[in-house]
Amino acid sequence: MGMYNNEAIFKKSWDKNYLSEELIQAQWAEFVELKKVIADLYQKNKAPLKTLDIGIGNARIAKHLSGITEIWDMLDSYDGTDNAEACVQLSRQTAKELEIDDKVKVYLVDAIHLDTWKKKYDLILITWFTAGNFYPSNFPFYSYNSSENRLDLSRNEQFEIIFSHLYALLNPGGEIVIGACYIDNDATRLKQEHSYKKMGMTVITTNEDSFTATKEGFWSQRFTKEKMLAYLHFVRPEKISFTALDTYNYAMQIIIKK
Repeated sequence: MGMYNNEAIFKKSWDKNYLSEELIQAQWAEFVELKKVIADLYQKNKAPLKTLDIGIGNARIAKHLSGITEIWDMLDSYDGTDNAEACVQLSRQTAKELEIDDKVKVYLVDAIHLDTWKKKYDLILITWFTAGNFYPSNFPFYSYNSSENRLDLSRNEQFEIIFSHLYALLNPGGEIVIGACYIDNDATRLKQEHSYKKMGMTVITTNEDSFTATKEGFWSQRFTKEKMLAYLHFVRPEKISFTALDTYNYAMQIIIKK
C-alpha cells in the first residue's frame, strides 16, 4: 500500500488547513537551514551544485529555492525523484508553471532502487520528514493495531539500504541533508497522531512504538541521535551532524558529509 493511494487524503496532506502549526513551522525551519547548507557547500565546491531531491512531492523546495536568485544560481541542476505518480506529475507541472523545468527534472523512482542510478551529486536533499517514511515493505497496515508483536526498529533495513545507496551517489565532499526528522518522545508522538487524525485517518500505533502509522497507509518514524548513528553505520560518526529545528524537541536536521 502506498502512502498516496487515497486521493482525498493525498490532497489533505498538502493542504495547510489540515497541517498542524508545528508542521508548517518545521517546513520553514528546515528551509532556512537548507539555504545555509547550500551557500556553505557552494563556497567549498567553488562551482554550482548538482542536486538530487528524494521524495520531491509537490516541488515545494525547488519552488522556494528558485524564488531566490542568489540561491538558485548556486545549483547547477536539480533532479527530483518520487515513488508516487501523483507527486511526479504535480512537481513536473509546478516546474513548468514556474519556468524552471530547464533545471528541474523529475523521475518516477522508488528510492530503494537508487543503486542503479548513474549520476553523482554534490547535494542530496530529503525534506519534509520523508526520511521517516521508509518502512518495511511487508508492514501490516490493516492488522498491526491488533498485533501482539510490536515492530522492533533497533534496525530499519529499508532506511539503511536507501541511505547507503544515497551515500554512494555523493561526489567527494558532497552532503546529504535530511531536512527534518521527528525526534522520538511522547510529546512528538501525540502531535503526529493529532495531525493524522485531523486529516481523517485512523492511527494504528501506540506509545510502545517509535513510529506513527495509520490504517490508510501513512507511516512516519521518530528518531534519536543514537538510533540515527546506528542506522548510518557506514558513515564515520564525525561526518554526521545534528541541528535542532525548534526549542521544544520536535524536529531536527541531519547532515551527512562524504
